[in-house]
Amino acid sequence: MSAEPHIPVLLRPLLAACAPVQGVWVDGTFGAGGYARGLIGAGAAKVIGIDRDPLAHEMARDWLPGFHGTIVLREGTFSELDLIAAEEGDARVDGVVLDLGISSMQIDTAERGFSFQKDAPLDMRMSQSGESARDIVNGADEGTLADILYLYGEERASRRIARAIVAARPVETTLALAEIVARCLPRPKPGEKHPATRTFQALRIAVNDEYGELARGLEAAERALAPGGLLAVVSFHSVEDRMVKRFLQLRAGRMGQGSRYAPEAEAEAPAFEMVTRKAIDPDEDELAANPRARSARLRVARRTAAPAGRVGGHEIGMPILDTSRTTGGKRPRR
Repeated sequence: MSAEPHIPVLLRPLLAACAPVQGVWVDGTFGAGGYARGLIGAGAAKVIGIDRDPLAHEMARDWLPGFHGTIVLREGTFSELDLIAAEEGDARVDGVVLDLGISSMQIDTAERGFSFQKDAPLDMRMSQSGESARDIVNGADEGTLADILYLYGEERASRRIARAIVAARPVETTLALAEIVARCLPRPKPGEKHPATRTFQALRIAVNDEYGELARGLEAAERALAPGGLLAVVSFHSVEDRMVKRFLQLRAGRMGQGSRYAPEAEAEAPAFEMVTRKAIDPDEDELAANPRARSARLRVARRTAAPAGRVGGHEIGMPILDTSRTTGGKRPRR
């Protein structure tokens, strides 16, 4: 793994938007602990960290005791953060922070198979258990594979790439997959992303059910937050950000009304109020210190006293994979 420091993205504007930071917080995507340490340094009394990656727990063993119980690390997923917080004796918390997607330490650990920068087995499992990217690449039918690339990676050449992958099976390593994808797409111009970027993103999201986790995690945060508590979410690509934005708009009562000809329904009391009117992007100083922050966006909202509710994944724009279809089914052209 790289020895470079893991810099938490948008920490400074997050702390500023959430000031004064106090009480009990949940860091649902603990990683290397940068947000948790930042929150304690800004005034939080306690941070409950959650991570499903065994590497995060291994890395924390050396420094966590120095915080004398103010940071507690639990194994799990942030979709169950309300349950984990309750088990820690904090059924209502003062803040929740979620840093979505993959962590730099996972990218930098070549053998985890998240990156095409170095050759490694196709893995991509954050929990290091369950179905791997290799299983999907070599086991999914061509149509399902194309749908994964299109829905989760927004890859327009999904069918062409899926066809090439199936023809090349078995595909065992990151570089082998990256080369297959690169042959299907035009050579990138200077400054453009590697042609396999979308494919690797899509597979990682599918392996770890990241969109399902996000939808459930936002609801769990709503249940866990006390009135006045803050939800801060850092996302890294358009689908994640759209899901967060739509969730907060729906729960803040800011989505448009239905047809004026439909019977008027009683509106739910808003469960959130927006703290940041628009998403906060990294400034030049942050980009200079951490180029990986270039696509990051931060949204912050404050919990009201209204009861927690439920929001369906389709309501917040979550891409939903139809695994019942096979290569014989009809698909959108792409």
